Amino acid sequence: MLSESQVRKLLSPFDLSLSSDQVSKLNFYLELLLTWNRRINLTSVRTAEECVTRHFGESLYLARWHTLSGRLLDVGTGAGFPGLALKISFPDLWATLLEPITKKRAFLKEVARVCGFENVEIRPERLEDYCRTSTQARFDHASARAVGHILSLARNMAVCLKDGGRIYLWLTTGDKTAVSTTTPEVNWDAPHEIPLSHKRQILCGVVHKNLGKAG
Repeated sequence: MLSESQVRKLLSPFDLSLSSDQVSKLNFYLELLLTWNRRINLTSVRTAEECVTRHFGESLYLARWHTLSGRLLDVGTGAGFPGLALKISFPDLWATLLEPITKKRAFLKEVARVCGFENVEIRPERLEDYCRTSTQARFDHASARAVGHILSLARNMAVCLKDGGRIYLWLTTGDKTAVSTTTPEVNWDAPHEIPLSHKRQILCGVVHKNLGKAG
């Protein structure tokens, strides 16, 4: 396990404000990730140090710009980034995590248990199926990182959000134009460049349902 000072040094480029308890939860999460990754494919990143910067740093960097409360829908959660990791910064956030792979859902449940994350719902559906079967427009936030088919993804995420809800997408440089032209109901902010990354950024937008009906 990394020391608290090691974690803080690795995260220093992201300029995060984490308490000792939050760093402890990150470390528990990290240890589970490295242990389970030997048995199932959770991430191609193998070292603790790179996991801290590439996964935790990039996910929690959102907290530098936005405060999340209410309900979050995280799409294609995988090993829990960003949706479950955001519980470190926002413990009161209600998180619904969509992950179709059974072994990954088992991992997410174990992380939530060990870290004491409350109000976490882990669902097996893909986004397009979840949109058809769930109560519509009940989420305040929706997030996705390293998920394909970004254009249809953004449109379906908007369906699940309340009017005024926010979408957060972890993208590569150049994706913003394609996303913005296919989601007229979303007002997109200027993207935030992610520290230590190679042309990766966080794109945030506010859903205004009436905009999509214009014309």
